[in-house]
Amino acid sequence: MDTLPNRQQEVLRATVHHYVDTIEPVGSRTLVQRFGLKASSATVRSAMGALEQRGLLTQPHTSAGRVPSARGYRHYVDCLLPKPGAAVQHLEQELTQISLRWAALDDLLQQMARRLTDFTGLMSLITRPQRSTPSLQAVRLVCSGDRLLVMLVESSNQASHLNLRLPHGSGHQLEAMETWTRRQLDSSRDGNLDWNSLPLQLQPFGRVLEDAISSHQQLKQAEETAALVHGVSRLIAQPEFIDSSLVRPLLELVDQRPGALVPADHPPERGVWIGEEHPEAALQQFSVVQAPYRSGSEGIGHVALIGPMRMAYATGLAAARSVARALERLLS
Repeated sequence: MDTLPNRQQEVLRATVHHYVDTIEPVGSRTLVQRFGLKASSATVRSAMGALEQRGLLTQPHTSAGRVPSARGYRHYVDCLLPKPGAAVQHLEQELTQISLRWAALDDLLQQMARRLTDFTGLMSLITRPQRSTPSLQAVRLVCSGDRLLVMLVESSNQASHLNLRLPHGSGHQLEAMETWTRRQLDSSRDGNLDWNSLPLQLQPFGRVLEDAISSHQQLKQAEETAALVHGVSRLIAQPEFIDSSLVRPLLELVDQRPGALVPADHPPERGVWIGEEHPEAALQQFSVVQAPYRSGSEGIGHVALIGPMRMAYATGLAAARSVARALERLLS
């Protein structure tokens, strides 16, 4: 991220704070008056123009003021984030007083998610702690009539079985396919199969097998990554999401694959995904703040806040991290 001149940093910071508070585009005169900038309106207007050229501000209408872009929010989070206010310190103190009174883990996580939503006004999600996904160790193929029985052996020594329709004319390729998967896994550190390197004659068979294994792994991960969610109504009430079609894909994702909101293989920069930085299309109109927590031998869980890109990032990040620290203390 390029370093901005001090004046542009000051103007970008003020523009973000104004828009987070008001949801209104802002002009130079308002910034000078509201934030006491020690510059003329003309100087601030020039800085806003430079920020727009850099792609950090945008002008929604010709006659309107300017608002931060996704890139503007990213620069703000990376370079201009203020220290959290006194309210976050009070939250931290409150969380240190919590003892493990709840009989079940889900009760504790639900209580924490509710408190996080009440504090930030954002939708919160907390995943249960989970060990890393076992890697694939071996693939065994057995033909039975027109059916293909697939056994997947994982590094945890667990085995899963898939029952597929045998692709037409591929019965004689079972040995070659099994040999290819064995060589792939022997040379792979992470248990992944490089389907792009599959020999041409095995590709029709391979496409069926690849789709089946991928679907099975995604379903298994979704089943294991359960999450406690609170504050959906707060999200829907945000002015940006009056059009419910923007929120529907996100809610479907939360219902079907909650772990996809905090994908471990795509860690966010500085704990935040902003807009299209998130790998899930359903979240590319949102920002997601994330903080991991470790629960002894049970693995790693995640505390997340989901809201519009117009978010109080300093408060959200500090609150999520405070809850994560409290969970580590309670579950250690």
